Amino acid sequence: MNSTIKNLTNHRSERSYLDKAIPEEVINNIIEAAYRAPTSVNSQQVSVVVTRAQENRNKIAEIAGGQPWIKQAPLFLTFVLDMHKSEQAISAHGGEQLAHESIEALVSGSTDIGIALASAMAAARAEGLGVVPIGGIRRDPEAMIELLALPTLTFPVVGLAIGYVDQPAHLKPRLPMATFRHEEAYRTDGLAEQIEKYNADIQQHWKNIGRNDGDSWSESVGGYYKNIYFPQVLPAVIKQGFGTKK
Repeated sequence: MNSTIKNLTNHRSERSYLDKAIPEEVINNIIEAAYRAPTSVNSQQVSVVVTRAQENRNKIAEIAGGQPWIKQAPLFLTFVLDMHKSEQAISAHGGEQLAHESIEALVSGSTDIGIALASAMAAARAEGLGVVPIGGIRRDPEAMIELLALPTLTFPVVGLAIGYVDQPAHLKPRLPMATFRHEEAYRTDGLAEQIEKYNADIQQHWKNIGRNDGDSWSESVGGYYKNIYFPQVLPAVIKQGFGTKK
C-alpha cells in the first residue's frame, strides 16, 4: 500500500489539537489542493474562507453548537458554495444566470464542495496535520453568513478544523464493505444482518477505548435522523437567492 492510499484509508476525525501555529507555506499547500480540485462544467463554484483569529474561531465553535476543537485548532476553513462569481461573470456580458434557481445547482455545488474538502483533508494529513470536517456550521447558517460577510448566491456548506494533533483519535470500525460496495447494481439482501453485526462491532469498539456509554450505530444515527436537525438551512438557502422548486 503506497503512502497516499495509506493516508486515505487511515483517516481519523481529530478533536484534540496543540496550541501550535501552522506555517504559511503549509496552509498555502492545503488551499492550493482544494483550489485545483475539479468542478462541474469548470464552474469553479467553490470558495474558501480562511479563519485564524481566535475570536472568530470562538464564534464559529458557538455557531456549530459548542465544539471546543474549533477553538483549539489554529486554522478553520469554510467551504462556500459560490454562484455569486458566475452570476457576476454572466451579467457582465449581458446574460442572466438561471441555474441557481434549481435544486440541481445545490446538488452539483455540494458535490464540488465535497471534492474540494476531500482534497484539503488529504493535503493537510500529508503535511502531518489532523483534521475534522464540521457540518455543524449549518446549524445556524445565517450567523455564518453574517460572520464571513458572504454575498448573495453563496452558502457555507461545511467547515474544516486543522491543526497539529494532541491526543490522537481512534480509528473507528465501519459498516461491512458489503454495505458499501455493490457490483453492477445495488444489493439489499443481507443488509439487516450486516447492520446488526456492525452495531455489535461499534459497541465493542467503544468498550475497547474505555467508553461504556457508546451507542450502537442504529441508535446513534437514529438520534440524528429522527429529526430535521438543521432546520435553518432551507430558509437561509432561499434568503441567499437559491431556488429549490426546479
